[in-house]
Amino acid sequence: MSVVAGVDVGGTFTDLVWLDEGTRAVRLAKAPTTPRNQAFGVLAAFEQAGVDVGGVDLIVHGTTATTNAVLERRLSRAGMIATEGFRDIIELGRRTRPQAYGMTGSFTPVIPRDLRLEVSERMDAEGNVLTPLDEDALRAAAARLLEAGCESVVVHFLHAYANPAHEIRAGEILSEIWPNAYVTLGHALLSESREFERGVTASVNASVQPLLQRYVDRLAEELRDRGYAHDLLVMNGNGGMVSARMVAREAAKTVMSGPASGVMAAAYTGRRAGAPDLLTYDMGGTSTDVALIRDAKPAVSNEIEVEYAMPIHVPMVDVRTVGAGGGSIARVNASGLLEVGPESAGADPGPICYGRGGTRPTISDANLLLGRLDPSRLNAVEGGVRIEDVARVFEAELGAPLGLSATEAASAVIRVANARMAGAIRMVSLSLGEDPRDFALFAFGGAGPLHAVALARELGVPRVLVPARPGITNALGCVVADLRHDFVNTVNRPLDGADMDEVHAVFARRIEEGRALIAQESVAVERIETICSADMQFIGQTHLLRVALDGPAPAREDLQARFERAYWDRFRVSLPEIRPSLVNLSVSVIGVRREIDLALLIDPEGRRATVAEARTGLRPVWFDGGWTDTPVYRREHLPWDAVIDGPAIVEQLDATLVIDPGCTARGDADGNLMIEIGGAA
Repeated sequence: MSVVAGVDVGGTFTDLVWLDEGTRAVRLAKAPTTPRNQAFGVLAAFEQAGVDVGGVDLIVHGTTATTNAVLERRLSRAGMIATEGFRDIIELGRRTRPQAYGMTGSFTPVIPRDLRLEVSERMDAEGNVLTPLDEDALRAAAARLLEAGCESVVVHFLHAYANPAHEIRAGEILSEIWPNAYVTLGHALLSESREFERGVTASVNASVQPLLQRYVDRLAEELRDRGYAHDLLVMNGNGGMVSARMVAREAAKTVMSGPASGVMAAAYTGRRAGAPDLLTYDMGGTSTDVALIRDAKPAVSNEIEVEYAMPIHVPMVDVRTVGAGGGSIARVNASGLLEVGPESAGADPGPICYGRGGTRPTISDANLLLGRLDPSRLNAVEGGVRIEDVARVFEAELGAPLGLSATEAASAVIRVANARMAGAIRMVSLSLGEDPRDFALFAFGGAGPLHAVALARELGVPRVLVPARPGITNALGCVVADLRHDFVNTVNRPLDGADMDEVHAVFARRIEEGRALIAQESVAVERIETICSADMQFIGQTHLLRVALDGPAPAREDLQARFERAYWDRFRVSLPEIRPSLVNLSVSVIGVRREIDLALLIDPEGRRATVAEARTGLRPVWFDGGWTDTPVYRREHLPWDAVIDGPAIVEQLDATLVIDPGCTARGDADGNLMIEIGGAA
């Protein structure tokens, strides 16, 4: 499979990377996202790139379809069949509040109460049958849900993680009654304790299954009509990918698919560039996503809450999101304070500078006023917009209330936005016991390189790594991603009483299952890797710590030592008098694909012999409260070993990089630029 295409759908743009390793040709595209039907944006990206879909060997797709459906509550009508007396688990939730202070806030469960029905059955926490399953009641409940217009159904029985027999039997009965395959058994998706989290995860899965299936079927059909004859793969939130034929079965795993692809590309690029420890910073048009990578391996969590009371406990790349993107709207609130985001101008009408009818000031408009963006090269501009018109809006809506000029107001917008994004980066570093100074900042997304150097200075990060194609890095992540399947099983026993033979058997079973799933895929892999870990806690605690293991047969003493060391590293506390508990066993089975040569991303024919030859002009740019005449370079023309001293602007098709005064950028063989931050702590 030498011709590969990666397509990522973002909130504003749909990005495409097309690679032909045989001819070493690359094509790129950036088309507006079509929210009502993302497939149209995908097809438009292929058309913009001039790619014959029929000549592509493999298409990998990262989508925000399920993420948007969950956040916007545009869900399919789903029903639940629960243990008698426990249908309200997913609504009662945990003893938390949406706001830290006060008693305000609301929560709407994924499945409404009238569609959550109960049947008589009961297991205890040890997996013993207390009450047999009432099969007639199950059939009656299924009939009622169908009459109510439910398209999918969840079976969520108490303690099914310990003994799934009743859920399995319920699935057999429903397969005879339910008119489609949208039947989610809670234990099959997530075999771990904590009924609330397992129930919500299963409910999300059922609620997005039909939506995802219709979407991928529609896209696959459109691609087939254009000559594509191979399997379509879809990115999962864990950073791996799965066939479109199988993806809807565990649809909840595609939540955060888009952000995960960017993190995987960052890990891949950082490893090749000699920077395996990264803080990733993906700033697009709508939001900013941040994550942590240690030793070229992204942090993966199965305890992510995509919004209040919406835990999706399947393994996903641990990405944190803030509503600050290029299209984030700036305003002065009722208290007279400047706010930036989370409201966004989106792709339509977009920022004022897009020329599509936008009238409210955004981060992109602020960058334009400060000289960081070239108005003649803005993507998606139709008809053009005068800088004077943008300045007039800033002065009227922001400057006048704040007592600032248009330029000062634009600078304030950038500072406020940077503060919000720095806070998100601290969430994935300092809050987890990691020092940002030990990492490089990996800046990507269409707007990421504009702000990266200023953010690094604020955080004390010593280096910034900007990849060859920052604006389409998420699409590149689809190209370089491996096949991956994750499994979680609950043990929930004190470590000194756990049956280690059973622990080893669980690991072996899950590894075999993962290998079988990878074998079903139509994608060749070079090797299969496995990652084993355990979720542990001290008895009496509620929070879990993930403990990495060397293999699937850990000794009891090794588990205890690893957990105590992990606890010390995180909290700097030793608790030898408390017994540890082994809660969950986790396995990741990864089908590693062939490496992609990242040097292909920039055409070597376009490179010049010297940095001076790549310079395209000089323009005033606002730095530190004043204007500075700043050289502008064309990224595709820079030599491999380019050295650029700030201040400088580096422009390319998909992004613009700002190099502040006192910083130096150096190129490498893959086309990356590594920026040393002068004055960083």
